[in-house]
Amino acid sequence: MLQDHITVQNRYKSFIKQICEIQTLFALKDETGYATSYSNEIEYEDGEPAQILCFWSDAARAKSCVEQEWNHYEVSSVPLAEFVENWCLGMNSDGLIVGADFDSNLFGYEAEPLEVILDIITELKNTGKTLELRKFKNMDDLEKQVKEVLED
Repeated sequence: MLQDHITVQNRYKSFIKQICEIQTLFALKDETGYATSYSNEIEYEDGEPAQILCFWSDAARAKSCVEQEWNHYEVSSVPLAEFVENWCLGMNSDGLIVGADFDSNLFGYEAEPLEVILDIITELKNTGKTLELRKFKNMDDLEKQVKEVLED
């Protein structure tokens, strides 16, 4: 079990690096919406498993999950800035969790959306990259506001 946890943790680190490098990530979409799953680790206050929206760092990995209940979904790209400003902030408001680089067994890293934003900002800063944001002055402004929400 520890090996699985380490593997998933390393896959998440790779996910963050890759999406920051290419400034894009991928989701599975059909006519009704995006691919979701349920958490194995995180529960709502009522004891129900938290709902996860799944994202991948490359189109091929996303496509490998187009099977069983997702067999009618198609790979859809999401720009990184849009993911941070719209998806993650919206998911946080809606109580949804980010599923990162799930495999075909729907096993992957589960993270709070605001934590994902902070991980992305850290990676971008470490590599000297930035995001062009529409709703925030810059990445520092976004980071400050996310941290304030997490402290409350």
